[in-house]
Amino acid sequence: MQLQGKRIAILAEDLYEDLELWYPALRFREAGAEVTFVGSGKDTYTSKHGYPVRADTRAEDVRVADFDAVIIPGGYAPDHMRRHPAMVAVVREAYQQEKVVAAICHAAWMLVSAGVVRGKRLTCFASVKDDVVNAGGRYEDQEVVRDGTLITSRMPEDLPAFCRTILDALAEAPVLSSVR
Repeated sequence: MQLQGKRIAILAEDLYEDLELWYPALRFREAGAEVTFVGSGKDTYTSKHGYPVRADTRAEDVRVADFDAVIIPGGYAPDHMRRHPAMVAVVREAYQQEKVVAAICHAAWMLVSAGVVRGKRLTCFASVKDDVVNAGGRYEDQEVVRDGTLITSRMPEDLPAFCRTILDALAEAPVLSSVR
């Protein structure tokens, strides 16, 4: 399996965009990765359309070094996520540790709050563009933009390219040791 031994954290919060959380979760599990849903403190979060996801752990309890990637789905969830310092810290630490950090749609808000966009090429949902630019990011209107280990996309229609790019980036990274 393409991602055997890889560990991926997907952040969860209320009002997440259904496809932007579940499409990557299922795709990467199918490829052999261990997917962990990381929440801000509750057990269950509800999507924009009412679909629940159960958190496996809380951001406060996460050791970023245990993961190869952090994925941030969009919807309105990122606006809730960035109100929790531990959620923002997970993104910042993953970026600082040169893990794959992938954000789609409104998830660029989390990148801005984590302070990781200055000088980076990225994309996002059109209404978040000004936030990205004002934080020093170099916005590009493309289905997916990769700048090092930072991967971004605009909307659910971009999910195939988003996931392919994450798969490619993870295939390049060495597998973490199984010691936790």
